[in-house]
Parts: sequence; C-alpha cells; structure tokens
Amino acid sequence: MQLDLLKRLCETPGVPGREERVRDLIHEEVEDLFDEIQADAMGSLICTRHATAGGKRKKQPRVMIAAHMDEIGFYVRHIDDNGFLWVNPAGGFDPRNLFSRRVLVCTEKSDYAGVMNPGGKPVHIASAEDRKKVPELDEFFIDLGMDAKAVKRAVQIGDFVVMNEPFLEQPKKVVSKALDNRVACFVAIEAIRKIARSRAAASKHRAEIVVAFTVQEEVGLRGATTAANAVNADIGIGLDTTLSVDTPGVNDTLRVTKHGDGVGIMLQDSSMIAHHELVRDLCGIARKQKIAHQRCILPRGGQDGAAIQRAGAGARTAAIVTGTRYIHTVTESIDKGDLKATIDLLAAWLPTV
Repeated sequence: MQLDLLKRLCETPGVPGREERVRDLIHEEVEDLFDEIQADAMGSLICTRHATAGGKRKKQPRVMIAAHMDEIGFYVRHIDDNGFLWVNPAGGFDPRNLFSRRVLVCTEKSDYAGVMNPGGKPVHIASAEDRKKVPELDEFFIDLGMDAKAVKRAVQIGDFVVMNEPFLEQPKKVVSKALDNRVACFVAIEAIRKIARSRAAASKHRAEIVVAFTVQEEVGLRGATTAANAVNADIGIGLDTTLSVDTPGVNDTLRVTKHGDGVGIMLQDSSMIAHHELVRDLCGIARKQKIAHQRCILPRGGQDGAAIQRAGAGARTAAIVTGTRYIHTVTESIDKGDLKATIDLLAAWLPTV
C-alpha cells in the first residue's frame, strides 16, 4: 500500500469552505477512474462510474459514497496594530491542543508560516493560578514574525489557517494532521482503483457508483446535503474516521474502536442510525473475505452518511470508518492494517450491490 497520495492529501491545506486545493489534487488523481466528474455549486467533487456489468434489473441501483475533503482550521477575523492575527474557528477544537502550534496562513498570493499561542504570561513569570487556566479559543493569536505593515499588506480578513505539521509514517501507524478526513478520500480513491484494475469477474459492478468528495462537513454536513439531493442515491455510505481511544486514561467502555481490530462498521452515531440489513451485508462480506472488522457506536458526532440517508425520498445508508487516535489534533493516528481493511471492504462490497 503506497502512502504518498495520503501524505499529499493530508499536507494540502483545505478548511471548510476553502477545499479547492484538495479538490484539484483529487480531480487529477481520479480522472481515469470515473466516467463523469464535475464540481457542484458548493465545491464538492461529484465523480460517477457507470455500471460495468449487466443484470436483469430494469433499474440499476445508484450508490453514493461521501468522503469529506475539509479539515478543521480557522479564518482570520482581525489584524491588530502590532500585526498579530486573531482567528475564528471552522470546526471543533479543544483549546488544550492549540498551545505553541505551527500554522500556515493561506492567502490569495502566498502561504505564510506562523506560530499560534494564547495571550498571557510565559511560564517563568506566570503565577500558579495562571498556569492552571485553559484559554478560550478567542484568546489565541498568530505571530507571522513580520512587521505589522508587512502583515497587513500580505493578509486580509477571511484568509484561512491550517495547522502546519508534517506527515509521519511509523512502523505500524500513520500520524498527521487532517487524517480526518483525508483518510476517507484516500480510501475511496484506492477502493475504486482496486476495482478498476482488477480483471476478475467478481470486480464488475452492476450499480452506478457516485463518489462525492464533499465540502464543509466539519461545520454541519453542508456539502453532503446538497450533493446527496442532487445524486438521489438508493444506497449511501458515509466514509469517515471515528474515535479510537484505546489509549491510557480512557475506560474501555468509551473506546468506540480499537487500533488493529480492522475497519469499523458504524451502527449508530449522533447523526444517523445505519440500516440494519446494510450492516449485515457489510459484516457478511468482511467475514467471507476474511477482512478484519469491528462493529461500533459513536455516542456523539456524525458524518456525511446522514445527509445521504435523509436526501429526497431517503436511502439505505451505513457508515464505514477508520479508527483514529488523538482526533482533531495534529497527531491524529491510524493503524496501517485498519486502513488496508477499510479499502478492502469497500472494494469487496461495491460489486455485490
């Protein structure tokens, strides 16, 4: 499994509403895998692959797979007289994970490396009470290391900001910012590539497959909502990350998934209850193909499958997820075996629809 594409996806900046760089990268990567590719009005990339096998059914089913392109980030909301940037979040952050972070400020003409810190006293002069305080999001600012006049010439209100950390490959894991949800984009591409390259009759699919690389999921499934209404699918799959808190300090009852136990098949989250027959089919294929898998429930949080489920007259929908440690941080971590299992399950299931 080659991870260069995943690295490029993760390191390409794209916050909710500014996913165009990620979209361009994906478009270039999938041109030979789909029969039709178009960007919708919101910016989601809708890729359609026609059925490659015949059948007795009068109407071929349409399957929609949604994988969101956006990562959590910020927009510049104020530039003060000293040249410090103050930002507004686009997505969910825990302020405890934002101390002393390197960031990239993305403008129309160039990208600028900066550092993010909260206002307040450094440790040498902070009181015991000061050190106990966890700053609010609106107390963090960005320092570009430039004169104030230069900052104001380079940056404008509405420019976007992402974390600036390199992709890291460990022996059994992959660590990066934006694995949520560039992992799913990678999985969708690699699963379709696997089907397209296979000469086996079992890889022919009777369904029309629509992969929607969606925008603005992190702020409310917005891109998937419009895309799903346009696609009008019969069956939907939300492709995403989920929690894998199999780490110190968390009770086993809260872990959702466990690294190394395979692809996650999500039965319920805050946004969707999966169709039980679809879950049964996915689990059955995983068992038949000896693909490591785990059933899971996420108490809080959602994914794009919910938008497919509710669009138009509705669709039978489930979610296929990859367990991720330290989610919504710059050290998001996935297991390589789980990643392969996710690709394998999606590629094995699609021809059976």
